[in-house]
Amino acid sequence: MKEGSAIEDFMKPDRIVIGADSNRAMQIMHDVYAPFLRKGDRTLVMDVRSAEMTKYASNAMLATKISFINEMANICASMGADIDSVRRGMGYDKRIGFEFLFPGVGYGGSCFPKDVKALVQTAKDCGFEAKVLKAVEAVNDHQKMVLVEKIISHFSAKAAKKGRANNPSLAGRTIAVWGLSFKPRTDDMREAPAVVIISNLLRAGAEVKAHDPVAMEQARKIFKTRITLTDDGYEALRGADALAVVTEWNEFRAPDFQKMKRLMKKPVIFDGRNIYNPTELRKEGFLYYGIGRR
Repeated sequence: MKEGSAIEDFMKPDRIVIGADSNRAMQIMHDVYAPFLRKGDRTLVMDVRSAEMTKYASNAMLATKISFINEMANICASMGADIDSVRRGMGYDKRIGFEFLFPGVGYGGSCFPKDVKALVQTAKDCGFEAKVLKAVEAVNDHQKMVLVEKIISHFSAKAAKKGRANNPSLAGRTIAVWGLSFKPRTDDMREAPAVVIISNLLRAGAEVKAHDPVAMEQARKIFKTRITLTDDGYEALRGADALAVVTEWNEFRAPDFQKMKRLMKKPVIFDGRNIYNPTELRKEGFLYYGIGRR
């Protein structure tokens, strides 16, 4: 069951995986779930170890898709291709599909990081090196830094143009951040990319003003007074040198761009979830940076 849609997932499950060692336990579990499977029995019964492995392997597969498309986005950025066109070209292939094929700033939460790590360790305990899963972890760790690197590079280049030393520092800069939870429809900030991104922005000397529709209390516990939290997304933009979009909340998808320009010191957007159209943003007068976008 996914965070943010657990009730819906329970009422309309894709499948029910039952791991049991006795026929009686299997029958009881089958009877319990029968009312939720009236349109077709999608119950899979197997031994306990295989059931456990099914759960870990499923989450690891989804994490792998995320890391894969993020790596493709970084390659696109290097060679001048557009990852949005590429992912659509991939997704219409029925063997691949569109699910979890959206580039961004990496996965977080309580399941994907934990389950990938658990599989890597389980494999190691069995004398096997899980090379693909270790690469999935490494790509995801790097992806959480991509937006930070873009922000530092942008302001370092501006400093160099003004004749100042090319110093990777954000001292004196205010960065607004939209989105703190690891995904929409939850306040969960465990392993959230926002934590890594904000921590590194602070380390580089930036002041951070942030907003999230539901994760404000969690953010206060994590960052204390090191960042400014605003109850309104637009207020976070007041006097900001740039905006970093980190979580793809629906509330952020269609903002008033002209109002944003009036509030911001400079109209610069670092879109960590590719929720905006680069061409339209540039027409609105913004300098736009996406993930693997042209």
